[in-house]
Amino acid sequence: MTDAAPTTIDEFRSRLASVTDGLPKRLRQCADYIAANTDRIAVSTVAELASGADVPPSALMRFCQILGFSGFSEMQKLFRDAYAPGWPDYTTRLRNLKDSGAGSPSALLAEFVEAGRLSLEQLAKSADETALSQAVALLARADTLHVVGLRRAYPVASYLTYVLEKLAVPAILHDHAGRLDHRHALRPSDACIAITFAPYSDETLSLAQDARSRGLPVVGITDHLTSPIARLSSVVLTVPEVDFGAFRSLSATLALSLALAVAIGTARG
Repeated sequence: MTDAAPTTIDEFRSRLASVTDGLPKRLRQCADYIAANTDRIAVSTVAELASGADVPPSALMRFCQILGFSGFSEMQKLFRDAYAPGWPDYTTRLRNLKDSGAGSPSALLAEFVEAGRLSLEQLAKSADETALSQAVALLARADTLHVVGLRRAYPVASYLTYVLEKLAVPAILHDHAGRLDHRHALRPSDACIAITFAPYSDETLSLAQDARSRGLPVVGITDHLTSPIARLSSVVLTVPEVDFGAFRSLSATLALSLALAVAIGTARG
């Protein structure tokens, strides 16, 4: 008997994580694509998502039923009601702040400080110390660390690489500047740090997949254990970030990255 359909995005992510490993090939393709593109569910058709997953539409419909939905429309409604409205475009975010009277500089500063404080408190409570120690052990043994993080994760990736270099830890930032691809620099004795949050970066996932296929350890920094980077990683570090006005803080992610870099530097002596 199929379980009842998830009623929240968190329930959806948990259900997706619990069924993915046991799925046959085509349905696993659906699961992987949906996990990497949850932001597209609310605005895409069955045919578009099926094409992205490289499966027939019937396979995607079957996948929806395995998750507990009667079909694609019910799954899409969950995301239209709960997910898509949560992250409007930037013009809409600014207009909403202005309309609510929360757009003054001092008010914005207070709200973002509070969002950062809450993010840091949640990180302190939820941090997986075992996973962090495992990540440091893997990365400290590597000759060169390859750091990748684009879009919202780019400031974190660039700062992490900066700190590693200051600590005399060889590191390469894969920033795709000029559309240059540095994956040829990956060596068997290296390791990869991949940072990505929903909507997940295809370029970040691609480099992590390449590193994994070459036998390199991959440490993923992401928002959920159901993130597509989790299945490519040797160790996963999750970071909670509280948003204000649909603008998401990086406070907790930067704190985790700084701790990771200093711990690696200390372990390498």
